[in-house]
Amino acid sequence: MHPGGGAGAAGWDDGSADHRFRVVPAAYVYLRREGQVLLQLRRGTGYRDGHWAAAAAGHVEPGESVVQAAVREAREELGVEVDEPDLRPVTVMHRGQPGGPALEQRVDVFFEAHRWAGTPTLLESAKAADLRWFPFVALPEPVVPHELRVLRALRDASRGSSHEGVPRLMVDGF
Repeated sequence: MHPGGGAGAAGWDDGSADHRFRVVPAAYVYLRREGQVLLQLRRGTGYRDGHWAAAAAGHVEPGESVVQAAVREAREELGVEVDEPDLRPVTVMHRGQPGGPALEQRVDVFFEAHRWAGTPTLLESAKAADLRWFPFVALPEPVVPHELRVLRALRDASRGSSHEGVPRLMVDGF
């Protein structure tokens, strides 16, 4: 996304929506195996650099669904192919900064995948310094705060310590 909310594609932001109705949609993909999750160490992005985060995540591009964005991000950032049916929606998080800029009003859709083709590899070294598997019971520090909420909910649900599982909807920053 370009600053100011436009995506750069002709016609994507035609100005018909009042700024109050603009949110940035994003897809997050947690690859999982045997009680572990694959995370990347952010760098050079200007947002939470030095924090661990989903190995694949990014904004939804013009003309694609959030599911297509998740598949694309896994391919671009990790070099793996995840079939759409193998993406399991985990939760949706509406987050923002009260009174903050439109760019910080977001709707994040979190997916997990237990199946994919290829070996996950760090492909965007300008945006990530490391890529590692971590057990849910020993997550690294620091983790991007809103993602840590989701990861803890996944951990608790897999341990059976959460009677309801991961909340279908989470809100952060309001």
